[in-house]
Amino acid sequence: MFKKILIANRGEIALRIIRTCREMGIKSVAVYSTADRDSLHVRFADEAVCIGPPASKDSYLSIPNIISAAELTNADAIHPGYGFLSENAKFSAICAEYGIKFIGATSEQIEKMGDKASAKETMKQAGVPTVPGSDGLVPDVKTGIKLANEIGYPVILKATAGGGGRGMRIVWNDGEFEPAWDSARQEAGAAFGNDGIYLEKFVEDPRHIEIQVIGDQYGKVCHLSERDCSIQRRHQKLVEEAPSPFITPELREKMGAAAIKGAQAVNYEGAGTIEFLVDKHRNFYFMEMNTRIQVEHPVTEEVINFDLIKEQIKVAAGIPISGKSYEPTGHAIECRINAEDPFNNFRPSPGRITNFHSPGGHGVRVDTHVYAGYTIPPNYDSMIAKLICVAQTREEAINTMERALREFVIEGVKTTIPLHIRLMRDPNFRAGNFTTKFMETFDLTEYPDEEVE
Repeated sequence: MFKKILIANRGEIALRIIRTCREMGIKSVAVYSTADRDSLHVRFADEAVCIGPPASKDSYLSIPNIISAAELTNADAIHPGYGFLSENAKFSAICAEYGIKFIGATSEQIEKMGDKASAKETMKQAGVPTVPGSDGLVPDVKTGIKLANEIGYPVILKATAGGGGRGMRIVWNDGEFEPAWDSARQEAGAAFGNDGIYLEKFVEDPRHIEIQVIGDQYGKVCHLSERDCSIQRRHQKLVEEAPSPFITPELREKMGAAAIKGAQAVNYEGAGTIEFLVDKHRNFYFMEMNTRIQVEHPVTEEVINFDLIKEQIKVAAGIPISGKSYEPTGHAIECRINAEDPFNNFRPSPGRITNFHSPGGHGVRVDTHVYAGYTIPPNYDSMIAKLICVAQTREEAINTMERALREFVIEGVKTTIPLHIRLMRDPNFRAGNFTTKFMETFDLTEYPDEEVE
């Protein structure tokens, strides 16, 4: 087992990993930018190393700085968390060159799954259902229009190196194709340095369902049930839950088996997620694979009583998995609490937290790195906490979540707590009637009362 793990991340995920390391008797090293010197992950780690100024490119994305910190502290492994360098094949390869274990996928696996066009082809060859579309990148507009007519509109153009909804355009007819093509390529080139575009049939009224998988170094893979991530805004998830209110036991079995086949096709090592689009007829199609731990991993942990971070570390240390796939027991929901103003177009709200009270009680979990007096820097993602509630049924989990949200006090900055309270009260959400388009028509002025404001 590892003696010391450096966490190449910040905030709540860094603190989450540090806690598991302590439970496993492993020393931890925090890295931080000058903007994060007062963050809890810095205080709770056994050692802490400043790796640069606030800008991510000069700190959390600086591979030389992170490797230097690992060598300085004699860390024998690096956990990248999510975001930043967690799916960076170059970083994984450099860790291997320096004899430091990267707790995650190998560089080859990251490369194979990181390029969406090649990932889709890999899944297709493995027998995993995929959305009809182009075989690889589309070379030009004329070819794209021809293919769109063969598949049938609507279609969606996607950046092969994309993420977060950038480089994506929905096209409904021939006349819209060329402007959408030019716009998608320009955005993809600026965001990712790669303007490659592929094309797929656009799945209308879809659910976003992901299957959590774990693979060890010996070719064994299991799945740990599904999460429903359909409640999202501009392709950014807001609420996640497990199990999905839309998935039947039979469909769970099919999707789990498909996810295992997909992970085995690349000899996957570590925790990963196979993401699917599921249409209203419960047909499912591979969308992408995330070769890292997910923000929403706690909902899976709560319904299968399983520490995913601990399993990541054990797999990286060469310990084989049981190979058992898991079925959910009970129901868990996670709300992402962001420092944003939902009544002002979700404008970021960095600043000093003047008052902070965390909710509690049975079935309530809060993953956060903030506290009263902490200043939220403007340099990073706006998520400041994850509120996870678990109960025996979905209705009970929603009721617990609404109660916990009303107890959650964060003053000094605007947060998305009022949005989540309204979501928990919405009849369609409570009934499980939603798709990835739900937030496009959600009325934030619904259910007004002084408790929510």
